[in-house]
Amino acid sequence: MKLTIIGYWGGYPAPGGATSAYLLEQDDFTLLIDAGSGALSKLQHTKHVMDLDAVILSHYHNDHVADIGVLQYAWLVQSYIRERNEILPIYGHTEDEEGFKALTHKNTEGIPYDPDAALEVGPFTITFLRTEHPVPCFGMRITDGETVLVYTADTAFKEEWYDFARDADFLITDCNFYEHQDGSGTGHMTSKEGAMIAEEANAGKLILSHLPQYGDNRNLVKEAKQYFSGSIQLAAEDLVWEKS
Repeated sequence: MKLTIIGYWGGYPAPGGATSAYLLEQDDFTLLIDAGSGALSKLQHTKHVMDLDAVILSHYHNDHVADIGVLQYAWLVQSYIRERNEILPIYGHTEDEEGFKALTHKNTEGIPYDPDAALEVGPFTITFLRTEHPVPCFGMRITDGETVLVYTADTAFKEEWYDFARDADFLITDCNFYEHQDGSGTGHMTSKEGAMIAEEANAGKLILSHLPQYGDNRNLVKEAKQYFSGSIQLAAEDLVWEKS
């Protein structure tokens, strides 16, 4: 399993950056997890847009889905260039009917997932946890049968993450706030809360993402190290982690 960070800012992208988007690859299958603002431009540093096999979305806030529209047009343009009518599956929940409906276009098809059931996408098995967020949002536990990635998406802290993230090789946490702040009202976590989950869950690597636009983000790692004894990394564009 290979994980590549495409976008990691919360809310809106910093200059030249992108919001939430993560690329997961295994056995020549490429899955894009969320597609935030700026993601399509950044993705093309790593992959051709037509190399995507599927997309899955945690929720429909713009910093997670803003580039779905331009991705749809990219596939439309490429269908003319290649003279092939290929369809990209985009998996999303149906608790926001308008958001889900927008996933289907001329060269994309919205496919509903059931948050209460396991989903098979290529070589990956995905299970879901409803997050604490102002709109319906679902974190994901993704495995290829050997390696486990857990992505909290956008969420305030809750103890259910301890079991959901148990023994994950990679844990990507919402880290939109510094330790001394309270993100619960907006449905986000602090550096401390993400680290507490990683420690209790015995995660292999903690990746702090959905980062704030202010302050020194390096302090997030310093804060998290007080609560998690394992490896901690700030999300950054084109960072790659691979476990075979």
